Amino acid sequence: MSDRFLNLSDAERREALGVAASNSGRPAHLLEKDVWVVWCLNALFSSPLGEHLVFKGGTSLSKAYGAIRRFSEDVDLTYDIRAIAPDLVKTSESNPVPQTRSQGKKWSDQVRERLPIWVKEKALPVINQCLENDKLSAKAEADDDKIFVRYAPLETGNGYVSPAVMLEFGARSTGEPSELHDVVCDAAQYLETLEFPTARPKTMKAERTFWEKATAIHVFCVQGKLRGERFARHWYDLVRLDDAGIADAALKDRELANTVAEHKTWFFSEKDLAGAMIDYHKVVNGALKLVPEGEARAVLEQDYQHMVDDGLLLDEPEIFDTLMQRCADIESRANRPALKI
Repeated sequence: MSDRFLNLSDAERREALGVAASNSGRPAHLLEKDVWVVWCLNALFSSPLGEHLVFKGGTSLSKAYGAIRRFSEDVDLTYDIRAIAPDLVKTSESNPVPQTRSQGKKWSDQVRERLPIWVKEKALPVINQCLENDKLSAKAEADDDKIFVRYAPLETGNGYVSPAVMLEFGARSTGEPSELHDVVCDAAQYLETLEFPTARPKTMKAERTFWEKATAIHVFCVQGKLRGERFARHWYDLVRLDDAGIADAALKDRELANTVAEHKTWFFSEKDLAGAMIDYHKVVNGALKLVPEGEARAVLEQDYQHMVDDGLLLDEPEIFDTLMQRCADIESRANRPALKI
């Protein structure tokens, strides 16, 4: 029987990570964190909670689809709004949205109130029980709509990547469309005599993730405000999705584009610099902006360079200007009149 990587001694795990790092060319501290990411996914999706959870975001593009080649350290998850608010939402609808502003506010208020309770009382005990069952010394704690699984790192980088997996939950959508995917640890192929965590999460289809990211990018372009560090990952991901052919598939799926637009209209309304409400339906039907200008572009370039410097991009990354040229091309294709409904 293979030895379980996470139950080896510190010295044995450090040696194993060194072998995987040497053979893969990837930093040992990123390989180590990746193991914990997969462990967390398995803990959640092998439990009864997995029925109503959907794995999404950049980490899903990397781990489930293999569409992007960057280290994505946090895990984004959607807990089905139909499960957390069955008294408010029609459970028969695949992508329910409010019918009025007052109803939308009620849905949002209730989700904000209920989700932290669900995270603390339902999700956190699942993680803690799995840690106990696997005899692991990591610590898990809930903080609002997040769970942090903190482990004692064997290797460290320059501090840009923390020794904790953040599981961030949302509950204002169903996460559909989704499909099951097998997920494995990046180090596993280099250490075949060891047993690493695996997972099979229900995963948001990459085409929806494309539109989620494209509309988030548009908001930045018309506002010029970064939403946290490493926000440049969205532009990088969009180009990788284009390389994989997923962008073209997403651009052709007008129903999906408008589903995302409708959802963001109700739950993620934003204003541009002039104070006008952003019309997401217009955005996805000919008015998408993916390339920022002026100071916003300079801020984004600096954020992108931080990602490059810490080795989060696993292949030789293109220079920022090339990335922007690629995004301009995607923007042009997205906004072609023939794609409008």
